[in-house]
Amino acid sequence: MFAASHLLAAAALFPASAAGIADSGPLAAPMYLRGGFNGWGIDHPLAYKGKGVYEADILVSPGYHGFKVGSKDWSAEWVIDPAASVTVAAGASYRMRTQSGPEDYLFVKQTSTWRFSVDASNPAAPLLRVAQMSIPSASRQDPHQGHAVSVSREYGSHTVRWSTPDAGAKLRSYTQSSTMPLRDPGPQSTTYQEAANTPTVRSGSLAFDALFALTAGEMKQNAVAQIKDGNYNGAAAIDCDCFETGEKWHYVWTRDLSYAADLGLAMLDPERVRNSLDFKLSGYRAGIERAPQVAGSADGLQIVQDTGSGGSWPVSTDRVAWVLGAQAALNNLAPAERAPFAARALRALVNTLDNDRLAAFDAASGLYMGEQSFLDWRDQSYAAWIVGDLASLASSKALSTNVLHYQALTLAASLAHDSGDAMRSTKYAGWAAALKRSINQRFWLEDAGMYSSLTAPHFDGAPLHKFDWLGQALAIVTGVADGERAHRILASYPHGPMGAPVIYPQQQGMPVYHNRAIWPFVTAYGLRAAAMHANVSVADAAYDTLMRGAALNLSNMENLEWITGQPLLLDEQRPALIGPVINSRRQLWSVGGYLGMVIGNVFGIEVTDSGIDVRPFITSKLRREVFGASRTITLDNLAVRGKRINVRIALPDATNDSGWFPVESIAVGGQRMAQSIAWRQLPDNASIDITLGALQRGERQIRRVDAAQYAEGPDVFGPREPAIAGITKPGTLRIDAGGNGAGVVYNVYRDGKLIAARVAAGAWTDRAAPTAACYAIEAQFSASGNRSHHSVPRCTGTAIDIAPALDGVAQPHIKDWGKPGERLRFGAVNVVQGGEYGVQVRYHNRANQINLGISGGVKWLALKDASGRIAAQGVVQLPHARIDQAGAPLVMSTPLIARLKPGRYALEMSDFYNMSYLQSNSTFSAAGGADGPSNKFDVHGARLLRLK
Repeated sequence: MFAASHLLAAAALFPASAAGIADSGPLAAPMYLRGGFNGWGIDHPLAYKGKGVYEADILVSPGYHGFKVGSKDWSAEWVIDPAASVTVAAGASYRMRTQSGPEDYLFVKQTSTWRFSVDASNPAAPLLRVAQMSIPSASRQDPHQGHAVSVSREYGSHTVRWSTPDAGAKLRSYTQSSTMPLRDPGPQSTTYQEAANTPTVRSGSLAFDALFALTAGEMKQNAVAQIKDGNYNGAAAIDCDCFETGEKWHYVWTRDLSYAADLGLAMLDPERVRNSLDFKLSGYRAGIERAPQVAGSADGLQIVQDTGSGGSWPVSTDRVAWVLGAQAALNNLAPAERAPFAARALRALVNTLDNDRLAAFDAASGLYMGEQSFLDWRDQSYAAWIVGDLASLASSKALSTNVLHYQALTLAASLAHDSGDAMRSTKYAGWAAALKRSINQRFWLEDAGMYSSLTAPHFDGAPLHKFDWLGQALAIVTGVADGERAHRILASYPHGPMGAPVIYPQQQGMPVYHNRAIWPFVTAYGLRAAAMHANVSVADAAYDTLMRGAALNLSNMENLEWITGQPLLLDEQRPALIGPVINSRRQLWSVGGYLGMVIGNVFGIEVTDSGIDVRPFITSKLRREVFGASRTITLDNLAVRGKRINVRIALPDATNDSGWFPVESIAVGGQRMAQSIAWRQLPDNASIDITLGALQRGERQIRRVDAAQYAEGPDVFGPREPAIAGITKPGTLRIDAGGNGAGVVYNVYRDGKLIAARVAAGAWTDRAAPTAACYAIEAQFSASGNRSHHSVPRCTGTAIDIAPALDGVAQPHIKDWGKPGERLRFGAVNVVQGGEYGVQVRYHNRANQINLGISGGVKWLALKDASGRIAAQGVVQLPHARIDQAGAPLVMSTPLIARLKPGRYALEMSDFYNMSYLQSNSTFSAAGGADGPSNKFDVHGARLLRLK
């Protein structure tokens, strides 16, 4: 039976059918074919063909494509089975249900046109039929015909060719072709033109010059006057001189924009970056009554955390990535434009940081909680059980997010100092210094020579032997990692044959996306880290990754499979593992990363607040293989703060030895300069001449790994996480192998500390078991040492359940509680044994799916003793939870940790806020959007769990 909300949605879609009135079609509102093949957009409406049938034809590339039929604002969804995904077969008919659920899938072997037909004659049960229609024929025309100069390069079994009709032209036109099958349907070649208002490169390598022009052109394509997303503003365009996110993503997303700006865009178009960053700031909606615990100014201007896991912030807390883009924009904006943006940035940072301190900071560890930055597809990089317990994801700590908080605090301290607010500057500088110490104490794994990417969640908290390249690189480039640790990280992080994967080890049973993938923007940060510490091997690997990716794909793609470098790796035996699952051309942060590689690393130009730093990092391999035909390379027409700059690098002789070439001399207008050049030393039209010196050895350590394309072996994968099947006193655990076979051992953790290593599955007894403790198990491959995520923690302490109460009367549960301003009291509780307790709310939040929305529950919880004194208080999170066929499985909130004495206590929950309270989300299509803020959920009680 459909829920009442789904029946109402169906009635709105089918009023004519419900009334028995014949018309041109049963749908009163348009429905769209939406999936991975069209960026989940609305460019393929279902067109009425008569007799209740609607059709959409779409050219689909090879892959395993998720899709749904949905309305423009997602208020209506049609899926085949709301409980599970279905892979459709050509020619078969499927009954669809008019309710939300997981996407269905289409497996395509060859680029072809597919027809999706929906028979809506019976409004309660539309029928879907999918058929392959035609296969496009390949063009036989040579796109390089008639061009004066042409070069080609072999990449394995594929060839890339570049040509130009006039190599001597001031602004060249290029044609580029590739024999590698492209991710998306289209020709195997592209033509692009250098522009008068963007820089150009002349290096003696037509390919290198062309790829820079390709990327500069893609930056221009991403520079738009309007943005749009199907979930905002009724899918209508929004005026904004901004950067959209890519060919398939026409909105501004906080983290994508900010990383792209930091890597390269802010130097080339700081005003548009500033506009885009400003779009990602928002105050509270009008009429919102702010809870007394909420910090900051009355307007609440702060950084927006985009929709995501569990209902967005503070399950995800990487909105502070915004500071990377803001710092880059501030460095590049002219003084008159910098000042107002600096003031606005400080105001937004104060509100963001002070509320993050309340909602996401764990004083016990000195770290911020929240999901890993950008690795926001939970199944891909977290334990398999975490998707059913997003409060545990929320309470874990991530290296990348904590480094971003460090950078945000550092920028806030600097801006506060510049504004004359010494007290605030001192506060944030102190927080930053303390956070840096905590990162180095809590995340560093000496045995691995790297930082852990993340900790296990509450009731465990141990740093995991899981690693990500973005987190490691950010720790290096921000200075969180000192020189010795930076050298060890660069030498220790594994690189596949095509470059560094974004996570390591890989996770079994997961398709390519974050798992088993290279992301060019992450590679660009790895290059920046390698150049800072002169690791030649890691830098060369990054240069190869970025240039090869742009060459073979005729574009700067979002991601690539890590063993083959392909934009799509088909796995016909296991189509659910095909990927990258989602990909797009001219992805903004990939574009920013490539531009930064050329301008910031090859030519070494970095803009600071006081001037320009000149630190090129040209390796002997780059000199020999890319610039071998030239004695000089030039970057012309670079506009920085109103100045036009030309950069010329005189190259040493090429050599077969490995190393890099340091700067021997720098001159501006014939006058010798240091590597840091002040603004006053640069004329409006400046020529910077750089001469490189003798080869230096540099660092050459790099860890190389390899694997078969489809294998999930122990060398590069981690084991599946085990489970604790049960605990019997006094501390005997039954270790469930979790599907792992031979060659796997198990490590036992108590309260986040390793207490037993390399034990066998089955029964294991803690001989020193305390009265109350929490245990977790980790699997480890004996041969490679690769480890799993930790199991669900199991605690042995006493649990005390408390019922919610209305008007002093206990209730079994309370539905849809949590309107702004509401308070909820629980029944009184007697604590017999003193100790440390975790206080949690038992709830269910069905406002949206677990990977979407802005309506995660965020509330203030206070525990008072009999005298009314606060024993513990703080923010608790109640994220979206899965709904299974049985209804709503109950879950627990993040815990409030309290040290209690024996006695009687009272528990009360009141409002805080979430992202739905922000004005920028007032047009969002789902819960928390156009109908007002949503911070509601069903309350089924609370629990006090003794931990120690």
